Amino acid sequence: MNKIRVAAVSYNNTKPLLYGIKHHPILKQIDLIEDYPSKIAQMLIEDQVDIGLIPVAAIPMLKQSFLVTDYCIGSIGAVASVCIFSEQPMEKIENVYLDYQSRTSVNLARILLREYWKKEVMFIDATGEDYRGKINGSTAGVVIGDRALEQRLISPYIYDLGEAWMQYTGLPFVFAGWIANKPLPEDFINQFNEANALGLQHLDDVVAENPCPVFDLKKYYTEYISYKLTEEKRKGLRLFLEKLRKD
Repeated sequence: MNKIRVAAVSYNNTKPLLYGIKHHPILKQIDLIEDYPSKIAQMLIEDQVDIGLIPVAAIPMLKQSFLVTDYCIGSIGAVASVCIFSEQPMEKIENVYLDYQSRTSVNLARILLREYWKKEVMFIDATGEDYRGKINGSTAGVVIGDRALEQRLISPYIYDLGEAWMQYTGLPFVFAGWIANKPLPEDFINQFNEANALGLQHLDDVVAENPCPVFDLKKYYTEYISYKLTEEKRKGLRLFLEKLRKD
């Protein structure tokens, strides 16, 4: 039997889900690849993998897409690791670097800057190098993932995009979901769902395996990241994709 090709982001926020997958019998049925979000999305688009934990902004780029499992990378308010960082308050920001690692975060930033903060800025696409040193003066930057947790200790102004979305729309946000580019066997999806759940039952073990000196991971997993893909999150996702189509 051919193994199902699974790709997932290698950030701290996915470690609980990956822990469950790696400690569940499902691991024998899959080939697991870990990389950064936009790379995972491109692999799914090019059919190099069958299912990926990808930024939801990439969904419209797929010929067909299936949102599988009851789990996601989401937030109900502040998310801590997807933020606009700045040395100046929002009203003084003129330029914003966009993190190349996630389509969802940069599109969310564009929408919120325009609609919520009513702010016109010059966007700069960051390339592969770490651009965080260029966040100074009136130039801010969207930073995501583990680097955002580090940046929280550096930048005096932090605008949390999960929190801003909740304040603007009244809905939670889905940053990434398990998306398949083809129908997958129901039995596999059920087991994959179980594997995700398993990881969330072992958060203390996940924290112990992933030392993080810059942020309290137990707090991160329980107070900031919200993993259950609820109906409210689905509503937030539909609204975001609708705004993305109009953008």
